[in-house]
Amino acid sequence: MKLTVVIVSYNVKYYLEQCLYSVQRAIADLEAQVVVVDNHSADGTIDYLTPRFPNVTFIDSNHNLGFARANNLAIRQTQSDYVLLLNPDTFVGEDTLTQAVRFMDSHPDAGGVGVMMHNPDGTPAPESRRALPTPYVSLLKMLGMSSRYYMSHLPWHQPAPIDIISGAFCLLRRSALERVGLLDEDFFMYGEDIDLSYRLLKAGYQNWYLPLPILHYKGESTQKTSFRYVHTFYQAMLIFFRKHYGHLSILITLPIKVAIYLRALIALTAMAYWYLRRLLGFLPHNRQQTLYCFDGSPQMQQECRKLARRKGLPLAPDGSVPGGISAGMPPAPPPHICLVMDTTHYPFKHIIDRISHTAPNRILLGTYSHRSRVIITPNEVIQ
Repeated sequence: MKLTVVIVSYNVKYYLEQCLYSVQRAIADLEAQVVVVDNHSADGTIDYLTPRFPNVTFIDSNHNLGFARANNLAIRQTQSDYVLLLNPDTFVGEDTLTQAVRFMDSHPDAGGVGVMMHNPDGTPAPESRRALPTPYVSLLKMLGMSSRYYMSHLPWHQPAPIDIISGAFCLLRRSALERVGLLDEDFFMYGEDIDLSYRLLKAGYQNWYLPLPILHYKGESTQKTSFRYVHTFYQAMLIFFRKHYGHLSILITLPIKVAIYLRALIALTAMAYWYLRRLLGFLPHNRQQTLYCFDGSPQMQQECRKLARRKGLPLAPDGSVPGGISAGMPPAPPPHICLVMDTTHYPFKHIIDRISHTAPNRILLGTYSHRSRVIITPNEVIQ
């Protein structure tokens, strides 16, 4: 077996469905298997997806194992040359996996590969390339100076060695995993990709960035406005720091720990402030409207317009996104436009390319498939 694709899911069945359809296309020319570990979802993920994907292996956990434990569970139960850790709130271009595997085959010193992740507005996600969070780099990032951490000096459209591969798309050489160990299960979520990437570097492997397209909805499987998210995220930072830099002088470690706790406190304070405003009814009255437009087959457009009428979704004027840009865009300040594209009609690679060419024009990507009959947007599923 050449490749195992491992996807850990939690309450995102429609995003996962779309991800699986994209993976099916992407592995058409590969000897590959797909394993989904569901972390005790409450949205009926397993019952919904099992009959739709008979060739996918589903592991239905009775508990939320966290990201590291769930991935390790699937890795231990499979055998293949490479393992891809993939987030369920992504979709991949049709040739992304083939080219990534081909690169690994021709670069035996590569322990792992990451790719060019796009945000839903088409912009490249900075976390596609990251530097090792040394105490100095970490302190700079804590102070808001993140260009060094995100390796901003690297060109987007050329392969390049990097330090840290994102766990949203992390293609790993199994022999390297056998040498350095699997994901550290002390990390429940966040930080395990940084830790594993660092261990690969210390073992003499290279980590690479490749300009191959995927789209990442960024955390639809987690609630980033929750207190649990803040605790989990900053706790992961502390675990990594203690594991790899705890031996350093207190003069070095203390400022970093203080900065981590301070950032966590600021995040919790801001969150409490907005919760209180919402509780007291002080909600902003100038929320920007999102207008919807649809691009796909006649059947798709008919179904989407019917759904839009039923849900009261405002439609963008005709010509709002002709071929990708703005001839009929409403006057400034423009509302956001959600361009909903037909994943049955268009290749996923074309969809990513289309939205990337609209950036940074206040256009967000939505998708629709006649199989699920739901509109997937960066913020919600409309059904």
